[in-house]
Amino acid sequence: MTLLPFGLLMAPGEGGSPLTLFVQLGLIFLIFYWLLIRPQRKERDRHQQMIEALKKGDEIVTAGGIVGTIVHVGDERLTVKTAENTRLTVERSKVGRRVGGDAEPPKRGR
Repeated sequence: MTLLPFGLLMAPGEGGSPLTLFVQLGLIFLIFYWLLIRPQRKERDRHQQMIEALKKGDEIVTAGGIVGTIVHVGDERLTVKTAENTRLTVERSKVGRRVGGDAEPPKRGR
């Protein structure tokens, strides 16, 4: 039985082919892309879409954990009502998530 994948991961000996090194580096890059880069990019895109869809009346949680309801929407900032007479101005990028409705991420099936 040939163990080709294990043979590719072995260190090249004297006079080994540089092709083996390039294949190993390519495999490492693909593993990093599929396990780290791609999921992070998808999460960033989903968060950006959520931020762009915020509107007056949405209940949000900021990155700092402050919970409130949006009372005014600007281009870069939101005014959030956190208590009866308390209003905070928050940058859109600091909104962690939207509470309720379709804000929750979909459940993954097994």
